[in-house]
Amino acid sequence: MVQQADLRSKLAVGRNALDATRVPEVAALVQAQPRKAPRLLELLWDDDPGVANRAADVLELISRDPAPALRRVLAEFKEALLGLLPDARFIKLRWNLAFTISRLPLTVPEARRAAAVLHTYLEDKSSIVKTNALQGLAELTRHDPASLPAVLDLLRIHGRSGTPAMRARSRLLLAQLEKPRKTAAK
Repeated sequence: MVQQADLRSKLAVGRNALDATRVPEVAALVQAQPRKAPRLLELLWDDDPGVANRAADVLELISRDPAPALRRVLAEFKEALLGLLPDARFIKLRWNLAFTISRLPLTVPEARRAAAVLHTYLEDKSSIVKTNALQGLAELTRHDPASLPAVLDLLRIHGRSGTPAMRARSRLLLAQLEKPRKTAAK
């Protein structure tokens, strides 16, 4: 019987730290076998940037629409992921966490904790990290509706003065977030 490769060895394959060669395969594996999710989440802390970045890619993919068993595993790791958010060293890990964190079942204090970190991501050297931080902040308003006015202001500011990617994303997010307000005002 052939031994299946460990998730780490599957994620260690790539030309560079940003190469996502086996990410779809590993995502499908974790979705089919949610008991592998804790090992995947451990790999977010791996010292190899390629492994940590690809693990974050897989996490972002599986967090989009997780099956109930996988949703429970992700919820169990919520505190660890919130703790990793400010300490994430690798750019791709940071931008994937910015997307993923708002998909967790957060309380208002947890959403505010995540938002505080995402605000620091707006100062990152990477335009992608900054842009995804805006996305994450917008999505966190679902958990903390009181933050919506401040996020709208932030999107307006970065929609005028951010990087080209931030300006484009801000316009899209403003259209999404303001649409319900305009409909309710009629």
